[in-house]
Amino acid sequence: MRVALAQINTTVGDIWGNVEKMSDALEKAVENGAGLVAFPELAITGYPPEDLLMRPSFIQENLRALEEFAAKVPPDAAAAVGFVDLGLDLFNACAIVSGGEVLHRYHKRYLPNYGVFDENRYFREGEGAPIIRCDGAMVGVNVCEDIWYPGGPAREQALAGASVLLNISASPYHRSKGASRERMLSVRASDYGCYVLFCNLVGGQDELVFDGHSVVFDPEGRLVARARQFEEDILFVDLYPEEALMQRLHESRPRKEELDHAPLIVDVPGYKEKVSPAESRGPRIEKLLSEEAEVLEVLTLGLGDYFRKNGFSRAVLGLSGGIDSSLTAAIAAKALGPENVTGVLMPSEYTTDLSNTDAHDLAENLGIDTKVVPIAPGFDAYRAMLEESFKGMPEDIAEENIQARIRGNIVMALSNKFGWIALSTGNKSEMSVGYSTLYGDMAGGFSVLKDVPKNLVYRVSSHINEVEGREVIPESVLTKEPSAELRPDQKDSDSLPPYDVLDPILEAYIEDDKGVGEIVAMGFGEDDVRRVVKLVDRAEYKRRQAPVGIKVTARSFGRDRRMPITNRYTEGSLRERF
Repeated sequence: MRVALAQINTTVGDIWGNVEKMSDALEKAVENGAGLVAFPELAITGYPPEDLLMRPSFIQENLRALEEFAAKVPPDAAAAVGFVDLGLDLFNACAIVSGGEVLHRYHKRYLPNYGVFDENRYFREGEGAPIIRCDGAMVGVNVCEDIWYPGGPAREQALAGASVLLNISASPYHRSKGASRERMLSVRASDYGCYVLFCNLVGGQDELVFDGHSVVFDPEGRLVARARQFEEDILFVDLYPEEALMQRLHESRPRKEELDHAPLIVDVPGYKEKVSPAESRGPRIEKLLSEEAEVLEVLTLGLGDYFRKNGFSRAVLGLSGGIDSSLTAAIAAKALGPENVTGVLMPSEYTTDLSNTDAHDLAENLGIDTKVVPIAPGFDAYRAMLEESFKGMPEDIAEENIQARIRGNIVMALSNKFGWIALSTGNKSEMSVGYSTLYGDMAGGFSVLKDVPKNLVYRVSSHINEVEGREVIPESVLTKEPSAELRPDQKDSDSLPPYDVLDPILEAYIEDDKGVGEIVAMGFGEDDVRRVVKLVDRAEYKRRQAPVGIKVTARSFGRDRRMPITNRYTEGSLRERF
């Protein structure tokens, strides 16, 4: 049987636009001989719809859209479609449609409620593990989280005779997830002796980016097909369900397992294979990207979709000549087109000639428009206004932050005047320890590097130059010591441990929830660890006011890592008090 996995880029709430996109993919799939066409989880509504699910009109429109899409599916084919079902409660569901009819509505059984997921807030867990019979081929259909568990509907479907397990999903990206997901799916295939088909969503939705990367594994757990990452794609694969059956006949272990009840068998009455064995074609296995290439693509897709789906016409950002603003500008030019990006140079008395040169060279290399707005007049005005209030006090971090806020005001003024989206340029390392200024460099509508550690910023920047075969980002930007340039001869290392030390401590504390003692045992100095942990804890109130940004790491700030601002707990606090 020929199956098509249609990894499409949906938009939350654009129900009829999503259906149109699904219809186009369906037509292409059927024209190419596919008898079964799969679409991602909640393809009709987009994922995650969040509190739109509280609106009855949204649910009803999604149900009408399902009926309209079902009418487009020919009677000799079938489609698996993600949607929201309404019964006694709401269900995250997969409809099996053919010949204008909804033949079955499967309700997702395992609802994730960790990390970025919050499905228990909206949905009830489903029941059952149906098998779809397509001209003799037995296909078990389930949704996303259902396949991540070693038991559950996939196991029940396999024990009941399914030779193909089809999982429709909306699995968001973070570093290393694609590889771990493939390992898990391979184990499911070999454990159950079934083909495992995984159809994933692609595209950006606020801070989440879905990477596509749909795959197919054979009954021995071998990868036989892989779609492109971070792009819309239709992955065709020709399956031989009888081979899975023959393999299972040689394996006695499943016979020793019992089912509590027989699964529902749903026939697709008009299903007919369109492809003869002679017309079978070899599978396509797309090559996986390197980590640096993956991160570049996720940032590009995340920014591009946020820009387009929210109707912005242009982006504006401050260009300092530093690594963070340089990488943000390069990603903006790639995602939006250089003609849609404006960089603003805002030099001060502390800005070096090298930084000015680097910012100009970067803009020229990217082909983006620039504006130069010196901040000295504004800084002098603030000093004059605050002279009486600050009388007798030396200049310190307050004056440094005034400069950052002047720059933030300039960028936001251009954003307001022309309707452009303002991009902030801070990275995860800085956001973690509060090395940023509220209403200054944190100001903006979207934070591209919010979840990218400093060392990864350098690696992705170098990757851009390698791919382009030229200095897109000037070499001096990559090699000079990082500095905020808010006072004479300032360096990041004046305030923070070196990033080679800082980043792994942050990863251990933020992503792995390791305590001070555990991190020290990894080989880091106790003074450095305690200092970093204290900075992270104190900066929670700042991060809560930061713009939305793209999730890259396993645990990003915001909806992923949720810490109270008002919080007196620190490691060892009880021992110190008592």
